[in-house]
Amino acid sequence: MAEYKAAIRWKRGNGDFLKGKYSREHTWQFDGGLTVRASSSPHVVPTPWSNPANVDPEEAFVASVSSCHMLTFLYLASKQGFQIESYDDEAVGTMTKGANGAPWVSLVTLNPQIVYGGDKKPDHSQEEHLHHQAHEQCFIANSIKTEVKVSQPMAIE
Repeated sequence: MAEYKAAIRWKRGNGDFLKGKYSREHTWQFDGGLTVRASSSPHVVPTPWSNPANVDPEEAFVASVSSCHMLTFLYLASKQGFQIESYDDEAVGTMTKGANGAPWVSLVTLNPQIVYGGDKKPDHSQEEHLHHQAHEQCFIANSIKTEVKVSQPMAIE
């Protein structure tokens, strides 16, 4: 199988670490050379100790779930002869308190808007089946306990 790596780098800088007054800004480095500026969510740690312009782990998690679902959906659609012209998703993660009192992202709702091309287009039940298969085969969905829901997909002609 495969192994995936990310280098996470943070330095204290100025601020009183022991009183929680320190920057949560850090970077994520990926094997292809991309560096992403990251921070805690301002919903969790207020500014100036977090930076809302940076990606936070919760946003990255939601994007990862959506991206994996989309890539799996595109693969499955191509294998069934459905041409996809575009796929847009405004995914939403919902954080709630778990049974142990700790917050967690309990639900990710995918809101795909798909434009099909070509002569062969799926009907509603075929599209629902593609989404179900995509969820079942998505590596990320198979790795998490978070519920992933696809809102009523709407094909755009």
